[in-house]
Amino acid sequence: MNNRQTIADYYAHHRDEIVGFVAVRVGDNDAAQDVVQDVFVRLLQSDKLISETTLLALVFTMARHAVADWFRRRRIREEYEHYIIGTGDSSDSMESVISVRELMERMERTLARLAPECREVYHLHIYGGMQVRQIAEETHQPYRAVEYRLGQARREVRRQLRPCM
Repeated sequence: MNNRQTIADYYAHHRDEIVGFVAVRVGDNDAAQDVVQDVFVRLLQSDKLISETTLLALVFTMARHAVADWFRRRRIREEYEHYIIGTGDSSDSMESVISVRELMERMERTLARLAPECREVYHLHIYGGMQVRQIAEETHQPYRAVEYRLGQARREVRRQLRPCM
């Protein structure tokens, strides 16, 4: 049996159990179904060898991580919504447009100072929306090298932008 068939069979038999596991944690059945679907889509896209014996632990580990990601995205969305609602005054919005422009200019100057390899990796990750594995494949670089360069770029951007915030 290949990976896809093993995953499909597991999904057919255990979907409700995993949705229940996630729903208890997120408190929303619709969100839980979305999270579980994302977990299985990731599993289906994986090129790693998956066996029936390891699938149970892998699915629940991925579900636990997906729940953490869901909470992280929700918190960021709520903070952003709070910020947008809080800046409803027109005088504040003009000020925020200027500050965003200044922040973007500062970020571009920071990126210009990075090593070309780090800059390329950072641009592909942030603006291209690519994951480390995808960047490594596209640029024909080792995974660990891409991971290291992305980490360096992030640290430098945070260091340069921290005084602004």
